[in-house]
Amino acid sequence: MNELDCTVCQTLIHGYLDKELDPATAAKVAGHLAGCAECARLHDQARLLLAGVKQSAVYYRAPASLAASIFPDEPPKPRFIERWRTWFAPAFSAAALALAMVLYVATPGAQQPLMDEAVSSHVRSLMGAHLNDVVSSDRHTVKPWFTGKLDFSPPVFDYSAQGFPLLGGRLDYLQHQTTAALSYGRNKHIINVFILPTAEADKPRQSETIRGFNVVSWQENHMRFVLVSDLEKSELEALGQLLKNGA
Repeated sequence: MNELDCTVCQTLIHGYLDKELDPATAAKVAGHLAGCAECARLHDQARLLLAGVKQSAVYYRAPASLAASIFPDEPPKPRFIERWRTWFAPAFSAAALALAMVLYVATPGAQQPLMDEAVSSHVRSLMGAHLNDVVSSDRHTVKPWFTGKLDFSPPVFDYSAQGFPLLGGRLDYLQHQTTAALSYGRNKHIINVFILPTAEADKPRQSETIRGFNVVSWQENHMRFVLVSDLEKSELEALGQLLKNGA
């Protein structure tokens, strides 16, 4: 039985067209497209767009003068250029090294790959029957279930009164470590809350959109929290605030 829904299928259409999906996922997408007229229409539109770009893209040949200036037959080597290289090359090398260090520090480390992994895990959880290993709205059932399966104790709360009922929990795997995954509901939307330990310092809450899904994350008390859903960003942030207050 194909359990792929329209939201997930439409997220995977471009990867399906580019042949980037694994065989099992590609088969599920193909099965869904065969039975869903709306997703098949979007698939055909994307396929036609790709074909049109390939056929109609305009290519320009570089002018001969430009090519000659870039690839001269006998490039001149005036003496002053050689002196300039001798005097200033070390300075430019040092500047390039400094710039590389700045970019290295400014570039996100493990944080961004974690967000990408969390979104992929969220999508996978919606595709099959692995949203929850333990199905329950009772946190006193879900929290003990994790005992002995993790080397940390994830905080588990039910926010049914606030409109975010706890649906259950499961084990997941992010950043090369076993992770707790809690699922919450909001109307017809599913929210995955990933919790894993970290030795890093606390980080404030951040919100971003990755591949069409809203992601809210923060680090607190050596715990890393990542919330993923297609839910409206403000509502996802509201659940994040409830979790921060509860944790």
